[in-house]
Amino acid sequence: MSKNNIWYLAGPFHQYQENVKALAKEAGLVIVDANAATSRKGEAKDVPEVTIRPELKAVAVVVEAGGLSQDAVDQLTAELAAIGVIVESFAVQSLERPEGELGETASRLLEVLEAVNAGVSSLKRERDGEVEKVVGLEQEKADLLKQNAELLKQIESLKAANADPEVEALKAKLDAANVSYRSNASKESLQKQVAELGQQ
Repeated sequence: MSKNNIWYLAGPFHQYQENVKALAKEAGLVIVDANAATSRKGEAKDVPEVTIRPELKAVAVVVEAGGLSQDAVDQLTAELAAIGVIVESFAVQSLERPEGELGETASRLLEVLEAVNAGVSSLKRERDGEVEKVVGLEQEKADLLKQNAELLKQIESLKAANADPEVEALKAKLDAANVSYRSNASKESLQKQVAELGQQ
């Protein structure tokens, strides 16, 4: 009669806190992945106690009559529902935190999407600030051009008001004789040039 020394243990074996291979060797057992086994032939009755690593408990697969335990199914269903709410709310640009306790994956997804939202908001603020600066500069430019046009009008107006009829008459004589002169020449200078015309 063969000895029952097979330890049917749900894989993967690295999910356990204990070194299951060392435990099996000490107990004289052979480990077989319970997920892959089609029967329990040669199953040992006295097997070591093992515990799943805490960080994997939320998604641990528990073999029970060839499927998942109800607790595991409920956990996975709740986490998938939370992920669905997070993704949908992000898609419509109103990220929401689902009610109740979130699983590890849903919490991490929420953190990542919150960081993405913060980055996008920061970029929008920077862009809006740059647009405001450009608009402000364009307005300043338009104001300066307007002021410049007004100043030119005032200068022309002052020139017209200060025009000396005698100076204008002297310039007209020089123009008629095709004699060049400085536009800002003094009255005396123009009189001298006109006097020279009479001597020619």
